[in-house]
Amino acid sequence: MHYSPVALHIPDGFLSLVVSLICWAITAVLLAMAVSRTNKSLGEKQVPLMGVMAAFIFAAQMLNFPVAGGTSGHLLGGALAAIVLGPWAAMLVMTAVIAVQALLFQDGGLLVMGANILNMGLITAAIGYGLYRGVANSSRNTKLAVAGVAAWLSVMAGALATSLQLWLSGTSNLQTVVIAMLSVHALIGVGEALITVAALAFIMQTRPDLLDETSASARGGRGWVAAGVVLSLAVVLLSPLASAFPDGLNRVAEDLGFIHIAQSGSGPLAGYSVPFFADASLSKIAAGMIGALVVLAVAIIAGRGLQKKTS
Repeated sequence: MHYSPVALHIPDGFLSLVVSLICWAITAVLLAMAVSRTNKSLGEKQVPLMGVMAAFIFAAQMLNFPVAGGTSGHLLGGALAAIVLGPWAAMLVMTAVIAVQALLFQDGGLLVMGANILNMGLITAAIGYGLYRGVANSSRNTKLAVAGVAAWLSVMAGALATSLQLWLSGTSNLQTVVIAMLSVHALIGVGEALITVAALAFIMQTRPDLLDETSASARGGRGWVAAGVVLSLAVVLLSPLASAFPDGLNRVAEDLGFIHIAQSGSGPLAGYSVPFFADASLSKIAAGMIGALVVLAVAIIAGRGLQKKTS
């Protein structure tokens, strides 16, 4: 059975039907709140920025980096998105990314998509924004330091939520899975923190107004939007260099002996590959570019739809 592992993307089979439905219910309530709050607060600058952020996060998630013990991890991006966009718009962006990954690339199960959105998108965005907002008026170094801590904690929170869901589903013993998941994701979280800090430092240096919620000039032009899209597609070009080591959840599933219950779907782009390309690297790059452009479009369309309701 083919299973394309990505950190914290839960495949169908790992969670029980009851736990999956509960996660869907919680996710639906939080997304309804996100839509309602975004309707009241979405600014003009955020619509294109939502698209660019979605494309970048999708592309960056394809770049697994190695950590200790033959395991890999990658950016989740929820904290970064929340710091740049605010928590509610970030939740919608993360939902777009995770949904496209599941529906188009069969990355993460459809039944458990609610759990994946909750763990990777909603919890991470809430933690990232909550901590960063407390130091919004502090120095640049303080904000970057807190952003790094928030990013690390967001990964740990997502790993803990996944552990609890696996336990409630009867997939693994609570103490065993919590220790295993938090141990490996403590290292993955360091990578998340470094990437988040680097991205925010770049934004602070080049477009600090994008982080200023009160700035009237923070709308930008087409130039920076195009630059963001080009950067996202450039990141996709590096995807064949991603680590081939199993990700955190996959490693834990192998070590604890429940990897065999993973179920995966099938489709033309399953496993981030385009069948028209014989070369595996070109196939992965093509799939990544398709995905980045799709999430870009989905996020912008959603943003414009919400913005119309505010006018």
